Amino acid sequence: MTPVVGENLVQRFDAEAASSLVRDLRKVYASGKTRDYGWRVSQLRMVEKMAAECEKEIFEALRLDLNKPEIESFVHEISLTKASCHTMLKELKHWMAPEKAKTPLTVYPASAEIVSEPLGVILIISTWNYPFLLSLDPVIGAIAAGNTVVLKPSEVSPATSSLLARILPKYVDSSAIRVVEGSVSETSLLLDQRWDKILYTGNARVGKIVMSAAAKHLTPVVMELGGKSPVVVDPNTNLEVTVKRIISGKWGCNNGQTCVSPDYIITTKSFAPKLIEAFKYRLEKFYGKDPLDSKDLSRVVNSNHYNRLTGLLDDDKVSDKIVHGGQRDEKHLYISPTILLDVPQDSLIMKEEIFGPLLPIITVDDIEESFDLIYSRPKPLAAYLFTKDKKLEQKFIGTISAGGMLINDTAIHLTVHSLPFGGVGESGIGSYHGKFSFDAFSHKKAVLHRGFAGDASARYPPFTPKKKAVLRALLNGDIFGLILVLLGWHRT
Repeated sequence: MTPVVGENLVQRFDAEAASSLVRDLRKVYASGKTRDYGWRVSQLRMVEKMAAECEKEIFEALRLDLNKPEIESFVHEISLTKASCHTMLKELKHWMAPEKAKTPLTVYPASAEIVSEPLGVILIISTWNYPFLLSLDPVIGAIAAGNTVVLKPSEVSPATSSLLARILPKYVDSSAIRVVEGSVSETSLLLDQRWDKILYTGNARVGKIVMSAAAKHLTPVVMELGGKSPVVVDPNTNLEVTVKRIISGKWGCNNGQTCVSPDYIITTKSFAPKLIEAFKYRLEKFYGKDPLDSKDLSRVVNSNHYNRLTGLLDDDKVSDKIVHGGQRDEKHLYISPTILLDVPQDSLIMKEEIFGPLLPIITVDDIEESFDLIYSRPKPLAAYLFTKDKKLEQKFIGTISAGGMLINDTAIHLTVHSLPFGGVGESGIGSYHGKFSFDAFSHKKAVLHRGFAGDASARYPPFTPKKKAVLRALLNGDIFGLILVLLGWHRT
């Protein structure tokens, strides 16, 4: 792939080109134009306009990369990108305004505020599974906060990467917002530069590389790293709705290739047969008797991931655990929705994030045993519970640590821009979406205002007994004691 920077093809993206790119963006940032409210608004409006005007091209790119159904492309990528712009445009002036802060008696008279200022030059390294949304959503936040930005789309989704490199400079200020295409070598060259913040979406293995590179310059990072997101299904649930919502979050979201996709289910031994039968019935209703022919399922992104997924199924420990699905089409990179029952905990499918259309069901004697099972694993990006039991719901919320949590549904918490999206522990660092995106790319600067009046002599030497008594009363917050000292009623 030929690397692209903005609209200009670069014959060789080497260390000097990467360094020059960042220098140019620093000059633009230093000019102050990206801090201007009007500039930020104009860029956000143009991104929103691009998402609307280039809809057909976006559909085609996503079809080429993932054979993503149009309705899924619109709902999960285009509409959410436009919604992100809309949220920023609606709230930006309010978010940019200084936030008043309280001041203690020790600095009286004074006023204080928290000023949100942009960080500077931002690097965003995107991923392939939602290559339009997950490229532009953090870019939107970085623009709204007043930064200059470099977007590095994923080479695993080349059609969308190429599209973004071609169309984004036509809509936004390409002196401040740049796209660099390429693969590992280009990403490495970018990571060698000094940034003011890096946002990376992907897996933990590459996340460690990004973090190591960032550490050389003490660059802060936001990382969304995924993980094995559990679904606890209590027998005391609405079975029909539960199954439909799990299917929607698993196979209806990129055929399982989603960072918050349900990765495995935990339910009771007695309830599992009912749950499996409900899945079989509903999957056939949604995707037909031969799901490999369904027009409503995305394909596996490439042969490497296809082989990885079939390898999970062919593992000797799980090959006899399939209770539904398992059909494959290597030529077209399709695997049907597949359910497995009681796979061993030490099998590969239970060690790795699946990121595909395979869904193990693990059974326990009592539903609360699921808490210990989840707790024994790294903290997931998302955790789901289906139940009518409010006490179980509250215990789940209070016990389980996850980046985000959803009760009685899956995945749709990502669409709520008033909630932060991010991981915890091995599933990620930091968060974004809505106001959290603005904050992620801003520095909260503390500002204290004082006039020249009211200068207290007690802060300056020589420290007489009275001055010491005044300072002690002030620092202890003892107003009554301070009054007594000032009236002369203090011990010398």
